Amino acid sequence: MKYISVKEFAGKYGVSERTVRNYCAAGKIEGALLIGKTWSLPCDTVLPARKSRERKMSPLLSALRREKEAGLRGGIYHRTQVDLTYNSNHIEGSRLTHEQTRFIFETNTVGVEGESIRIDDIIEATNHFRCIDTIIDRAEEKLTETFIKELHASLKQGTSDSRKDWFSVGDYKRLPNEVSGCETTAPEDVHAEMSALLREYNSKKRKSFEDIIEFHQRFEAIHPFQDGNGRVGRLIMFKECLANRLVPFIITDEIKLFYYRGLAEWNNVRGYLLDTCLATQDSYKTLLDYFKIRY
Repeated sequence: MKYISVKEFAGKYGVSERTVRNYCAAGKIEGALLIGKTWSLPCDTVLPARKSRERKMSPLLSALRREKEAGLRGGIYHRTQVDLTYNSNHIEGSRLTHEQTRFIFETNTVGVEGESIRIDDIIEATNHFRCIDTIIDRAEEKLTETFIKELHASLKQGTSDSRKDWFSVGDYKRLPNEVSGCETTAPEDVHAEMSALLREYNSKKRKSFEDIIEFHQRFEAIHPFQDGNGRVGRLIMFKECLANRLVPFIITDEIKLFYYRGLAEWNNVRGYLLDTCLATQDSYKTLLDYFKIRY
C-alpha cells in the first residue's frame, strides 16, 4: 500500500497538519502508522466525517447521496446530472442535445443516426457526470486549490486537449488567455491570486448566496485554467450551495447572455448576476417541490 505524509494529507483536504495528527492519535484514520515520531497515512484514506456536519446535512444533499448510491432513475439526482451536464457543456459549445446527454447518462452508450458527434463532447459529458458525483460526495469539504484542480483533471481527462503538450490537465494554465475579450490573470500570478481568493472566502464561517456568487465571478476573472473554467466554476457554485444548505441552481444555455453580462458587470451592478442566479434557483426550487424535497 502507498502512504502519504501528514503534510500531503492536510493539503489534499484543506485542514491543518495538527488536525491530521490529532485524528491519527485518536485512531480516526484507519491504517495510519506511527513510524518514530512521524505519521504515515494510506493514500486512499479520506477525511473523517464530522458528526455535527452530518446532522446539519440538507434534505437535498441527503436525497442526492441516497439516490446516487441506489442508482435510482427519474429522481432529483438523475435530473440534476442530465440538466447540469447538458447546460454547462452546451454553454461552452457542446453540440450534444439534452436528449443525447440523457441517453448517455442512462445507458453509457451513444445512439445517434445520420449525424456526426464530436468525441470530445461525449468524453466531456461522461467526465462531467463524474464531476457531479464528486461534488455530491465531497460537498462538505473545505474548498481548496487541490480540490479545484481535481475537478479540472476529472473534467478534461481523455479529451483532445489532454494530449496537447501546452495544456495542463488538473493544473493551472501555462499560457495567457482571455475571456470575452477581457484580460485574465497571468499564468505566473494565478497561484497567488487563487490562494488569496480561497483564504478570504474560507475565512467566512457561513457563506451566503452572494458570497458564493462573488467567489464565482472572481474565479472566472482569474480564469486559472487553459480551458474548462466556466464548467469548473459552475460545479463549485453547486457544491458550495449544497455545503451551506442553500438551494443550488443550474445556469441554462437559454440565459447564458444574461449570465455573461452579470459576470462582466459585477463590479458595477451586482444585481445583474444575482438576479440571474436567483431566477435559476427558483427553477430548481420548482424541481424540489415536484420531488417533495424540503429546502
